[in-house]
Amino acid sequence: MVIFPILIVISIILYVYYKVAILKSKDGLTQHYFNARSRICLGSFVLLFGINQYLFYLTTISLFIGIIFLLLGGYQAYDGFKEVKHYRKEWRRLHPNG
Repeated sequence: MVIFPILIVISIILYVYYKVAILKSKDGLTQHYFNARSRICLGSFVLLFGINQYLFYLTTISLFIGIIFLLLGGYQAYDGFKEVKHYRKEWRRLHPNG
């Protein structure tokens, strides 16, 4: 399964990209938005890493660790999606013509 390592690398690259974008931005709302996007990428990284490790080793201990990673990654991604939705609405409210 070559798809999981590719998705893992893409998600960690996007995580680093959004963290650097936070440093470049001066607007607080944009920083919060990019932080929420980075949480989605971090959550997908952890989630995909947990799936990949279970599929690679296929042991009971990797199943338990994979479940923990799935739960943590799913929570991060879900929370990031909620924050992105909130900050996108807030940005549109403050910039109606933008």
